[in-house]
Amino acid sequence: MAVADPGLLGGRARLLGLPIQLQVLEDLAAPVSQAPGTLAVLPVPLQCPAEPGKLALDNASYVLDTLRQAADLCLSKAAAGVVTGPVQKSVINDAGMAFSGHTEFFAERCGVPQVVMLLVAGQLRVALATTHVPLSAVPTLIQADRLQQVLDILLADLQQRFRIERPRVLVAGLNPHAGEGGHLGREEIDVIAPVCRAYRDRGVRGPLPADTLFTPAMLAEADAVLAMYHDQGLPVLKHAGFGHAVNVTLGLPIVRTSVDHGTALDLAGTGRIDGGSLEAAIALGATLSGLTGGTI
Repeated sequence: MAVADPGLLGGRARLLGLPIQLQVLEDLAAPVSQAPGTLAVLPVPLQCPAEPGKLALDNASYVLDTLRQAADLCLSKAAAGVVTGPVQKSVINDAGMAFSGHTEFFAERCGVPQVVMLLVAGQLRVALATTHVPLSAVPTLIQADRLQQVLDILLADLQQRFRIERPRVLVAGLNPHAGEGGHLGREEIDVIAPVCRAYRDRGVRGPLPADTLFTPAMLAEADAVLAMYHDQGLPVLKHAGFGHAVNVTLGLPIVRTSVDHGTALDLAGTGRIDGGSLEAAIALGATLSGLTGGTI
């Protein structure tokens, strides 16, 4: 089921020559059954006409409306999970609405103070201690209480969502060579190492140099990696699995997965977009939610 403007979806289907029949829903009082070639749509109206590849400030509120409705459907148990496509953060902010990303949006909507971004590509799972913040702000955010919250969420969801009985997590250091014994920074000595020691009995190991942590021999001994910041962990994962990797928000009371790529405005409406990551996000979302007959 899609939460979107039916006219928008129908127009894109015609543009791309896709023989899709839309089934517009009034509500979700009953489970939705979709025949092959049919897409059920819970309608949310656009605020202005949308052209492929062109940003429209007036439609920023439409984007947020679709996310709110999808989240609320999951919170009410009318849907088993939500899968999101890429969103252009800049147009939402330019329209005067604060928006730093899906991850933060769903945390606020679900009333959860802390969530964790996890990227999954096959058996490689990389979680982030910090997400969409400037690199200069990362060291100030590497605090013991934050790392403990992140590890608690990561370990719990690896057990509950991914059904890994005794998860093993490798924790990256912040600095080159994990601080080189304090010569390249003290975050490892003062913060990261004490937290890792406290979680050792729960399968946590670190801090480890990020440049050697992602080697095959090390990853063979881990169920997930905890990176300290966005561009420490995600370039490795996307190199390994771009196009079929999935973004998962941990710590929510609902299942939320997403594609691993951006909006690619230059490809919109061309028919040249690879849908592999969306397919992977739908499949993983269904698996994590234990979907047997609900809606995602």
